[in-house]
Amino acid sequence: MSDRIDRIGKHDPAWPERVEIFDTTLRDGTQFEGISVTVDDKLRVAEQLDYLGVDWIEGGWPGANPKDEEFFARAATELDLGASTLVAFGSTRRAKGRVDQDPTLANLVNAGTSTVCIVGKSWDYHVTEALRTTLDEGVAMVQDSVEYLKAQGLRVFFDAEHFFDGYKRNPEFTLRVLEGAATAGVDTLVLCDTNGGSLPHEVEAIVADVVKHFEGVTIGMHTQNDTGCAVANAVAGVVSGATHVQGTINGYGERTGNCDNTVLVPNLSLKMGIRTLPDGHLDRLTQVSHHVAELVNMPLMNQQPYVGQSAFAHKAGLHTSAIARRPDSYEHVDPSAVGNRTRFLISDLSGKASLEFKAKELGIELQPLQLTAVLDQLKELENAGYHFEAADGSLELLMQRATGWRHEYFSLESYRVIVEHRPGGPVGAAQAARNPLGHIEGVDTEVTIKIQVGEDRILATGEGNGPVNALDAALRAAIGDRYPQLAEVHLTDYKVRVLDSESGTGAITRVLIDSTVGDQRYTTIGVSENIIEASWQALVDSVVLSLLHSP
Repeated sequence: MSDRIDRIGKHDPAWPERVEIFDTTLRDGTQFEGISVTVDDKLRVAEQLDYLGVDWIEGGWPGANPKDEEFFARAATELDLGASTLVAFGSTRRAKGRVDQDPTLANLVNAGTSTVCIVGKSWDYHVTEALRTTLDEGVAMVQDSVEYLKAQGLRVFFDAEHFFDGYKRNPEFTLRVLEGAATAGVDTLVLCDTNGGSLPHEVEAIVADVVKHFEGVTIGMHTQNDTGCAVANAVAGVVSGATHVQGTINGYGERTGNCDNTVLVPNLSLKMGIRTLPDGHLDRLTQVSHHVAELVNMPLMNQQPYVGQSAFAHKAGLHTSAIARRPDSYEHVDPSAVGNRTRFLISDLSGKASLEFKAKELGIELQPLQLTAVLDQLKELENAGYHFEAADGSLELLMQRATGWRHEYFSLESYRVIVEHRPGGPVGAAQAARNPLGHIEGVDTEVTIKIQVGEDRILATGEGNGPVNALDAALRAAIGDRYPQLAEVHLTDYKVRVLDSESGTGAITRVLIDSTVGDQRYTTIGVSENIIEASWQALVDSVVLSLLHSP
């Protein structure tokens, strides 16, 4: 943007010009609690990683499970990668075993990839206690495996497991392990902070020693986030000369996660002037982050740096009024550089400047008196339990109504909700899981709705697995023929919060409904002592907003 200060970091000649980005979302990332993916999911994630332009995509461990076997078999014919190279993961040969008879190495050779990554012990404690073998054999396991895989014509990366813990306690042995791999012709030595317990100042010093010791060999980083320092540790490694970093999209991974590539990449590219992705690909970062989250069925992390919904969201009136004049005054980078955007949050803390800027962002022209009226109404509604910071769709309708606009799509005469609880009735899997003692119970929900559309009075019914689902079905049954564009509106999330818990079951409830129409996503809100009425309010706003924006 021409009216922004250039915030691209100055590149220090001591830093690498280029850092390879190795993505292990499909292997280490799937070990994140709550993630379970199908082979189709993995293939779609791989396509997104290639679209982003990472150098390497670690697809999984062939032979470890049927899912990864199927993935590599299908990847050979179904993936058409342009920017990225697929990598198969495995381990070194077994202790006292032969490389030509080792099933793990055989599976790597047969995986059909040009590149493999093997993990081996580099901490003497693990060699003697976990593998129960000698240190000499620990080194030989690594050296023999790399040598064998190189003889098969493969590019080989070696993940030195527990490297930093091992180096702190016995640097001589960890370096012997790396020397064994290097002597065998390894392409990249990856230093792993497997337990995630190292801090940046330790990493920077240790990596500097390794880079000096192995001049001419590519040094990589694999950091875990157990101290919250995974990205910082990876950057520290790069500062000391590492030119290969392994991470995952959104930081998914074992325990507290891995180095987050959606944070690492812009830190290296925008803050340090180091090339990572192909030219013109960095602004795909937010899109890929959100798409991958959907594919692995994980909620978006709104406060995530760079790509989170809140990364460039401003609430304080002082901030928003300043940004209205100078977009770079409260933003450390241009949001569009990573495919994100500036957002202005409207709440009872907002001033007229914030509200005016938000209205312009939505394409709504508010006169001074209308601005004052909206601000007063907003503060009154938020005092009653509304939360427009989280409901951009309902906020837009509030502003539209302030201009005198009123929708004429339909008007409600009444609705009736019937919930029938029948012991012994049909039961779904979710209900059965909640009845561990075997009490089989069925619940049916039916809504009858009376709607006025123009001169026509329409009565319709809808059934669903709950009141909200049934209300949605009944409303669509009533007006769907008049407004066929409603078929493109999808309710994607439903949240309920009790606002005054001391009132027990009579408490005021707040309902938020997330909806999508094509690429558009918005949230609407309802508040009432009656949860069904609160849901109806949010549902109606969702439908009205979609009709307002339909062509």
